[in-house]
Amino acid sequence: MTRTHFHTTTAGLDRNSFPMRLFEKSKTLGVWNPTELDFTQDRADWVALEDDLERKVLIHLTTLFQSGEEAVALDLLPLIMAVAQEGRLEEEMYLTSFIWEEAKHVDFFQRFLTEVVVDIPDLTQFETPFYAQMFKDKLPNALDALKTDTSPIAQARASVTYNMIVEGVLAETGYHAYYEMLERCGQFPALRKGIYHLKQDESRHIAYGLYLLSRLIHENDNVWDVVEATLNDTLPIALMLIDEIFQQYDVMPFGLKLEDFSGYAMMQYQQRYAKLLQAKESAAEALFLDE
Repeated sequence: MTRTHFHTTTAGLDRNSFPMRLFEKSKTLGVWNPTELDFTQDRADWVALEDDLERKVLIHLTTLFQSGEEAVALDLLPLIMAVAQEGRLEEEMYLTSFIWEEAKHVDFFQRFLTEVVVDIPDLTQFETPFYAQMFKDKLPNALDALKTDTSPIAQARASVTYNMIVEGVLAETGYHAYYEMLERCGQFPALRKGIYHLKQDESRHIAYGLYLLSRLIHENDNVWDVVEATLNDTLPIALMLIDEIFQQYDVMPFGLKLEDFSGYAMMQYQQRYAKLLQAKESAAEALFLDE
C-alpha cells in the first residue's frame, strides 16, 4: 500500500466525534495500574475464609475472567487493523487504548491468582463446554476472519460477538455480580478496586462497539441481517454459559443467584439492541451526541 496523505495534516482530528471522546475518557480513567494494587489484605481475607466452597467459586469466576480477558486481548488486533485500513484515525486512536486496557485486565487477574490464591489448582477444569464454544471457537473465528475479509459484514459479525455478547452480556454481567458480591462481604479490597476500574474500562469498550455497529448498520443496508443472525447464534450460547456455571453447584455461596445474572444480562442486552434498531433510522453519530 502506498500512502497518499496524512489525516492529521489534511483533515485534522474530529475531537467531537464519539471515538475521540472515548479516547479522552480512556486517557483519564484508563490509566490505573494493577501493579500498584496492594493485595496484602486480600491474601489475609483468602486465608481467613472458612468455607472451601467459597474459595472454589472465587477461583472459578476469576478463572473465567482471566481466560476471557486473555482471549479478547489476543483476538482484538484484526478489528483494529480493519478500522485502520479504512483510514478511520479517530477510531484507531481509541482502539489503541482498548487493547492496552484488555492487557491490563489480564495482568490484574494474574496478580490475584498468584498473590492471593497462591496454591493454584488446575484451572482448565472450569473451561466448560459452552465457555469453550464461545472463547475457543466463536470469538477467535469471528475476529480472525477480518484478516482476509474486512467488509462491513465481517466487521459487524466480529463486533457483535466481541462487544455485544462477550463484553456486553458475559463480562459486564459477571463483573457487576462479582463486584456486588465483594461489596456485600466487605472483603478483598484490592480485588474490588481493580474490578471497579475494570468495569469503567469495559463500559467504554461496549460503547465503542455500539457506535461501530450503529455506523455499520446505518451505512450498509445488508448489515442488519448479519447483526441479527449473529446475535441469534451467540446469545443462547452466552446464556447457557451462565447457566453452566451455576449447574456445578448445589448451592452458590455469597448469595449468588442465577436469575440475578440472567436478568441483568438480558436487561442490558435489550437496551443495546434497542439502540441498534435506532441506527437503522438515524445517523449513527447522532445517537451518541449526548454520551
